[in-house]
Amino acid sequence: MPELPEVEVSRLGISPHLIGQTIATITWRCEKLRWPIPHELTRLEGQQITAISRRAKYLFIETEAGNAIIHLGMSGALRVLDANFPPGKHDHVDLVLANGTLLRYHDPRRFGAWLYVAPGEHHSVLSHMGPEPLTDAFNAETIAKRANNKRLAIKAFIMDNKNVVGVGNIYANESLFKAKIHPLRPAQSLSDTEWQCLVSEIKSVLATAIKQGGTTLKDFSQADGKPGYFSQELQVYGKGGKPCPICGTILDTLKIGQRNTFVCVSCQKYNTMD
Repeated sequence: MPELPEVEVSRLGISPHLIGQTIATITWRCEKLRWPIPHELTRLEGQQITAISRRAKYLFIETEAGNAIIHLGMSGALRVLDANFPPGKHDHVDLVLANGTLLRYHDPRRFGAWLYVAPGEHHSVLSHMGPEPLTDAFNAETIAKRANNKRLAIKAFIMDNKNVVGVGNIYANESLFKAKIHPLRPAQSLSDTEWQCLVSEIKSVLATAIKQGGTTLKDFSQADGKPGYFSQELQVYGKGGKPCPICGTILDTLKIGQRNTFVCVSCQKYNTMD
């Protein structure tokens, strides 16, 4: 599933091709992805794209007539192509620009979304979201306050968008390993020093992943079709049963919130303050 770095990489990839250009048409070949595709999207036709922005894992194509909101779901990808490029089986949405360029949305599983929000309004899918992890709003002091009296496993806590957006499974595993924190520890048990370390590692891991073009494990590729290369940097994710890259202990595989979790019991000791 594309996570925050992959979505940010997509934003960076499509922005130079779209910003300042005029939308000629928006067409779709199915009526429903995760949710029905709203016909209000046609209000953007004839409008100039003023910006491409991101909130959590949602992309916004901004115009004066409102914004298209895009979510890549589990297998979605955006491609910048020539408008005459023929669509494939899973190419569901085309945004054609007046200059002959095409933004195409490809999604085999159809768990993604194309939505519309009118000028000055906020869509309900963006409600109750925590801070962006790569901003100053996400810091050790504020996240520690959110964790006060929370016995939820720290991995599940940092993957909850109400606490911080966009820390998906891959990057939660990697950040906790780098911070030497066991993923099953209760969120309330972390010390101030541990929160400082974990916040720093989350920011570092996400920033590095963006710089590397995201992580390609199966479906994700960049807007130009190239894979993301952060998979070469992974230290524990997907490596259960293999030696820890730091100490050589065999990595365990756990299930937390129905998601695979990888841990070194030597480097990430289960010690708490309670």
